[in-house]
Amino acid sequence: MDKFSGFHLSAGVRLVSDTLPGKRSRQLLDIQEHLEGSIVSYPKAMPIAIDSARGAILKDVDGNMFIDFFSFAGVLNVGHCNPYVLDYVKIQEEKLIHGLDFPTENKLALIRKILQQIPEGIRNQYKVAFCGPSGSDAVEAAIKLAKHKTGREGIIAFHGSYHGMTSGALSLTSNLKFRARLGSLVPNITFLPYSYCYRCPFGKSANSCRLECAEFLKYTLENPHSGISKPAAIIIEPIQGEGGTIIPKPGFLERISEIARENDILVIFDEIQCGFFRTGNFWAFQDDTTFPDIITMSKGLGGIGFPISAIIYNKAIESWGPADHIGTFRGNQVSIAAGNGAFDFISDYNVECHTREMGKYLLEKLDELKAIYPFIGDVRGKGLILGIEYVKGPDSKLPDPELVKKIRQSCFNKGLLFEVGGHYNNVIRFIPPLIVNKELIDSALAIFKEANEEMIKQ
Repeated sequence: MDKFSGFHLSAGVRLVSDTLPGKRSRQLLDIQEHLEGSIVSYPKAMPIAIDSARGAILKDVDGNMFIDFFSFAGVLNVGHCNPYVLDYVKIQEEKLIHGLDFPTENKLALIRKILQQIPEGIRNQYKVAFCGPSGSDAVEAAIKLAKHKTGREGIIAFHGSYHGMTSGALSLTSNLKFRARLGSLVPNITFLPYSYCYRCPFGKSANSCRLECAEFLKYTLENPHSGISKPAAIIIEPIQGEGGTIIPKPGFLERISEIARENDILVIFDEIQCGFFRTGNFWAFQDDTTFPDIITMSKGLGGIGFPISAIIYNKAIESWGPADHIGTFRGNQVSIAAGNGAFDFISDYNVECHTREMGKYLLEKLDELKAIYPFIGDVRGKGLILGIEYVKGPDSKLPDPELVKKIRQSCFNKGLLFEVGGHYNNVIRFIPPLIVNKELIDSALAIFKEANEEMIKQ
C-alpha cells in the first residue's frame, strides 16, 4: 500500500450494473435532458449520474465505481474530496466566505505561496491579482492588462489553442466549432502555428526542425506586408491541452518570448490546465529558461474543484489602478483556503516527485502500446498530462476520430473515464489526479489495452 491509497474511494473499478448507464443513472439523465439546457456535454459521452467521489475514483448513483483519468477537466489535481484540503475548507467556512478584495491572512498566504514559485532573483518583480471564478476570467484580465499597458489592440494566439468561452477568451480559441454562428468576436486576433512536431505545418522532422514555427512569428511581425499591426500581446499555452496535449519542442517558448520582446510585445503564458504541479513543476514552462510578463491560472489552483482564478504579472506592466478591473467573486475565501490546503498537501506528501514518477511510468507503458497498435500514431506527455493520437495509418497520419469514439465507449463500459481532444478529436487525453498510484494506473491501462485489442479484432 502506498501513501496515497487511503485518499481514493476504492482500489479500482467496481461495476455492479448489468449495463451502463445503470437504472437510476438513466432516470436522472432523462430528468436532466428535460430540465437542463442542451449545452450539457460530458454526460453525452460518459452517461452516468454521480453520487460521490474521492481521489481518482467516482461512484455513480447505482453504485458503480469508475477510474477518473481526466480530473474533471483538469481541475482536481489533488483528487476528489481530498480530506487534507477539506480540513482547510471547513475551518475557513466558519470564519469568512465572501470577502471581495479585502486583505485576509488566508489570501495573503496563498499569494506568498504562488510568488514563492518564481525564481528568487526576479521574485520581487511580480504581483498576483485574483480574477473571477473561472479560467476565462483570468484570460480576460490578462488581455485587458496587456491592452491597457501597451495601448494596442491586437493579440496573437496559436493553432490548437483553447483559452475559454467568454467573448474575449473565445476569440483567442482556435476551434472553429466553438466559434460557429457567433459572427464577429473580439477583433484583431491572429492565429499562428504552434510547435506541433507530429503534424509540423512546415513539413519538418525532429532532426531537420529549426523552430520554423517560431521563426514564422518573427517573419509575421517584422514583414511590413504581413497585414498584421503590432499586437499588445502574444498568448500561448506552454503545453496545449484541448488542442491535443501538445508538448512543444525544447526552445520553442524561449524563442517565442525572445521574438516578442525584440518587438516590444507582452508575453502571456496560459497555465490554466498545465499548471499547478500537473507536470511535476508548479508551472509547465519552468524547465525552460524564459519567464513571461503575465501568467494565467485557474483549475488546479482550487485544489479539489473550488472555483478560483488569478494572474501573476510583472510590476513593470502594471498600468491600471483601483477599480480598473473588478469582479464580485474574485478571490473567494473558501476557494483560496482550498488552494492553500492543496499547496501544503503537495509539499507534505512530495507530490511533485510522485507526479514525475507516475508520469514517467504511464508514458513508458503507453509507448509500449504504441509499439503494438498501428493506429496509435503518437504518444506524448509531461508529468501527468498525456496524449495518445490515433490515426488510420502510421504513414498517412490521417486522423481517426471515429476509432477514438469507439475506444472511449469501450473504456467507459469497463469503468475508465477520460477526455478527448486534438485538432481532429482524435487524441485521447489522460490527465488523472496527481495522487494516482501504480495500482490505479495499471488497472486503467488494462482496460485501455483491452479496448485497443477490441479495435484490432474488428
